[in-house]
Amino acid sequence: MKTKSSKMLRDVFLAFMRVHLLHHASVERIYGLQMIEELRRHGYHMGPGTLYPILHDLEESGYLKSEQEIADGKVRKYYEITGPGRKMLAQLKAKIRELVEEVLTA
Repeated sequence: MKTKSSKMLRDVFLAFMRVHLLHHASVERIYGLQMIEELRRHGYHMGPGTLYPILHDLEESGYLKSEQEIADGKVRKYYEITGPGRKMLAQLKAKIRELVEEVLTA
């Protein structure tokens, strides 16, 4: 059974993960396994069943676009940020900066 605190932590974690994905997609094209490994380095532990629906949602929302290519003999889906994705990321960074300044300096 999920507690209220575990649900809140999960919700915040998923929101941070979305921002993290947009950030990396603004730097270079990304793909699922690469991001699972990158996020793991930051202490986020999730599998494809969590990550891919988020990538698909970001794409459906118009923040990412994808392109399939053959890599190592397999089809790999690469994601890159869109114009609206860059605008959203800029808005998120401003809100995160404001929140961090308020919460961590109090």
